[in-house]
This record gives sequence, C-alpha cells and structure tokens, in this order.
Amino acid sequence: MYKTRAESLEFLQGFMSCLTETADEREVVLCVPFTDLSVLSKNLHGGRIRLGAQNVHWEESGAFTGEISGQMLAEIGVRYVIVGHSERRQYFGETDETVNLRLKAAQKSGLVPILCVGETKQQRDAGETESHILSQLAQDLVGVDQDNLVIAYEPIWAIGTGDTCETKEANRVIGLIRSKLKNPDVPIQYGGSVKAENIDEVMAQPEIDGVLVGGASLEAASFDRIVNYQ
Repeated sequence: MYKTRAESLEFLQGFMSCLTETADEREVVLCVPFTDLSVLSKNLHGGRIRLGAQNVHWEESGAFTGEISGQMLAEIGVRYVIVGHSERRQYFGETDETVNLRLKAAQKSGLVPILCVGETKQQRDAGETESHILSQLAQDLVGVDQDNLVIAYEPIWAIGTGDTCETKEANRVIGLIRSKLKNPDVPIQYGGSVKAENIDEVMAQPEIDGVLVGGASLEAASFDRIVNYQ
C-alpha cells in the first residue's frame, strides 16, 4: 500500500529511463494499488513494462463491497495479478480455498496469476517447510491451468525483516516446488528481502526464474539495479 497516483507517475518517470539497457528477454511487471492502475495503464501503453494488480475477487460481479473483479482489471490493461500474498493470508483471512477460487477467476478473465506460497518462522523451525508448501500447492492449484501461471516462493520470515533466505536454500525449495508441478516450465520467483545487494547471487541460482520485490521496488534506483542484475 504505497504511492498515490501522482507518486506513481513520478516513480515511473524515473524508472523508465533505467530500462534502456535492460535485456529484451527480461519481463518487468509493476503490481500497484488499485487506484494507480488506470493512470499507469495509460502511461505504459505500448511500452515494455507490464501492469499487475495486487489482488482479484473470485466472482465477476455481486454484493462484495470493496472487491475488484478480473474483468474490471482486464478492461484497463492489467495483465498480471498477485494471488495469495502472505500479507493477504496473514491479515485478511485468505485461505487456500479462496486462493484457488481467485486463481481460477484470474485465468478466466485472461489474467496471469502470480501465486504466492511460503512458510512462517514457526513452521520452518518445526521442520514443516516442505509439508506446508506442498499442502498449499495441492489445494491452491486444483483446476488451475499451469500453462498460464507464475509462482512466487516467499519465506514469510524473510519478508521485510532483512533476514534473507540463503540463496541455495531458496533454490532448493523452488526446485522442490517445480518437481511437484504438472508443468515444470512454470516461472518460479523468489520473494523475501530481495535487494540490490543480493540480486546477482539470487539470480545466479539455476531454479530461480525471477524475483517478487517488495520494499526495494519503491525507489527507482534500487529497483533499476534489481531489474538490471548481472
């Protein structure tokens, strides 16, 4: 929950100039608050940055005050949507059942969902990392088209804490996730205190296809370094 419309445009002006040297095969997606989507869509039209939302409801319409449907997002040029982010699960009652409904609704509307999975500190300390994540995948992916999907592994204990998951451990967990998918070519990202200082090491891991960036994406300079990793 960052940036007004004016602030998002100011960010975009600084960030767009950072992409002149970015490799063509790298896809850059900005997942912004609902109020910023329309203004960014207009300013990104025809450009190389894709637009993403941070959540989507599972119904096309109805008595769901405060919610946004997939059709509403698609109409304004949104291409991606985050589903099941740890903060939605932690603070807003998101369950694997509702995550599954949102994933299918996003795909029905032509959006590419970015499914977030990951364990808490308590679950990791108890040795439940693997079983918890595999349980999430088993419930979240029922009836979901894996040819139209991105997965993000976000160890919850490493988000905003500065306590980054060791890159080899992140690579191991992402490899485990990949081994359980029907489509092993699903792009799988790492998210958890990704920053300019560790991006090169993270992206050197063979199983990691990309990153889901939080705080380090709020400043154009630090996000520039992440997008243009070496």
